[in-house]
Amino acid sequence: MTADVIAARTHSLMATLNKPAKQSCALTKNAAAYAACLAPSVSPETRSPRGLKKAKRLPELSITLLAPEAGKPETAVLELDELWSFVLQRASKRWIWVALCRHTRQVVAYFIGDRSAASCQKLWERIPDSYRHAHCFSDFWEAYQKVIPAEQHTAAGKETGFTAHVERWNNTLRQRLGRFVRKSLSFSKSEEMHEICLRLFLHRYNLALASPA
Repeated sequence: MTADVIAARTHSLMATLNKPAKQSCALTKNAAAYAACLAPSVSPETRSPRGLKKAKRLPELSITLLAPEAGKPETAVLELDELWSFVLQRASKRWIWVALCRHTRQVVAYFIGDRSAASCQKLWERIPDSYRHAHCFSDFWEAYQKVIPAEQHTAAGKETGFTAHVERWNNTLRQRLGRFVRKSLSFSKSEEMHEICLRLFLHRYNLALASPA
């Protein structure tokens, strides 16, 4: 599957998700019938999100990635970070774990979960083989030290600049998608839509970087 085909499919899925819902009602003089016509056919809790089935057909994120250059380990260096978000209410925290390639600025892997070492392990397992032996930079959160082999890991503070690119990416995500802003009226109502919107954004983001200028 070519990058152009993946880009076209992702654009179509985003258009589907952003398309406003339509309601139509025939003219009626009966108030009860009119109210019933306006009412949703199913409850919001059971309604299937628009574009859900199509979004599930997205290819793996690895398809969108540029490969590291042979013999140049610096092109595979990763910066890791975790980003706070929530679903439905602020008490329902969802941490977005991200591994970003410093050279290409692409997101090579992600995972949504809590802030435990188990979630960090899930992120590590999703990193493609071509990046698995790369050196990784992160903050001092203990989960990274428990999961990433010591010889591949460097923990550093913000003042060093070693994680500047992934921290900047966190800001990019919050600017592009309102549901990931810390203080916002926008938020995800379901776990599925929370991840679907993130996946669609990641595909478009990576493909934009992979496409020739």
